[in-house]
Amino acid sequence: MRNRTKAQEYLTAFVMLLPYILSFCVFFAYPLVKAFMISFQNFSFLGDVPPKFVGLANYKEALTNKMFLDSIFNTIYYSVLVVPTQLIIALILAVIVNDKVKFKEFFRTTYYLPTVTSPVAVSIIFLFLYKTDGLVNQILSHIGITPRNWFNEPSFVMPAIVSVAVWGSVGFYMVTFLSGLSTIPDQLYEAAEVEGAGEFIKLVKITVPLLKPMIFFNTVVSFISTLQMFDLSYIIGGSDGGPMGKAMTMVVMIYRTAFKEFNMGVASAMAFVVFGIIFVFTLIQRKFFGEEMSY
Repeated sequence: MRNRTKAQEYLTAFVMLLPYILSFCVFFAYPLVKAFMISFQNFSFLGDVPPKFVGLANYKEALTNKMFLDSIFNTIYYSVLVVPTQLIIALILAVIVNDKVKFKEFFRTTYYLPTVTSPVAVSIIFLFLYKTDGLVNQILSHIGITPRNWFNEPSFVMPAIVSVAVWGSVGFYMVTFLSGLSTIPDQLYEAAEVEGAGEFIKLVKITVPLLKPMIFFNTVVSFISTLQMFDLSYIIGGSDGGPMGKAMTMVVMIYRTAFKEFNMGVASAMAFVVFGIIFVFTLIQRKFFGEEMSY
């Protein structure tokens, strides 16, 4: 009787998990394995030519492609600018709205709204804001700064995209920091105040150290997100990467190789190179923050 009950429990669990297992296999596991196989093949969706095994030739072509190497540099440059900027701003906003201030629910909602706004809509809005006769240049002209066409100048296109990305994503990291701040006991701050500690000392000596696991989580998520950036770069710079390719990111380059040049083998190899870069960055961050963290 007990064995029959156990078998029924296992069967029920399997039936409940079956939709997830099927979706995982169909939409993740199979495409991943197939893409890995294609990365070693001369493969194209066009024509009736069967796939041909070419070994590491696709990886060699990817790693010697100047445009792809430039896209790696552009993406890392973008990540280095975005990650610390958005995390610092998010932490400051979280500390502010976590305090006993008036209308803090309103400010929390306002800061979070850009996060749930479509990146396509955000990009189009900022395309108008950064036009030569846009609002940004009109404001800058009043303080003596020459108007620029921000998205069409090689030196300014990536910093302009960075500003759009930070504005659109800082709310998400603010919320995650808020969840971490809610776990810090008030007694620690009260004891620090008795010792004469100011707001800055409490932030540096109490808040930041106790938020270390959350900072690690946000840093990893932010780096992965920025290294996979596609929408802003594609909408603002197109598949050619904007002025002199300065807005070309790794994922846009993969898209261009796969669906404009129809070279699926090289595109798949590029995708796994991107995976390797993300994996290495994650290990470096893990080493930097230490392995003693608990979540």
